[in-house]
Amino acid sequence: MSRLTEYRRLEQQITEQRSRLDELRSDPRLENEMEFESKLQKLLEQHGKGLADVVDLLDPNFYGVQGGQVAVPAKRNRQAKRVKVYRNPLTGEIMESKGGNNRLLGAWKAQFGHEEVESWVRQS
Repeated sequence: MSRLTEYRRLEQQITEQRSRLDELRSDPRLENEMEFESKLQKLLEQHGKGLADVVDLLDPNFYGVQGGQVAVPAKRNRQAKRVKVYRNPLTGEIMESKGGNNRLLGAWKAQFGHEEVESWVRQS
């Protein structure tokens, strides 16, 4: 894009943004909200409070705090992984593993394939 094209595009966007801003300025709802915010800030200053105090007063559970303590999610207990016992039929070697992150098991799977090695699992 040329510099001139970019300049004209940005100029057009600025014009559109200014017209939108003028619309908002003349909107009575915005004036009402601004007046409310101003009065609320003055009231908070008068009583030495902050927005967090108001939120806590209106909805004590908003921040996840109950009775002055932070709510801790219940810990889920996972089932322990079962130990799989593999027996290599070619060498007779036996290996136990709870997962696939085992050097020997990985070597076997690379050499013989995943399905073949999984067929070596012994029933316990």
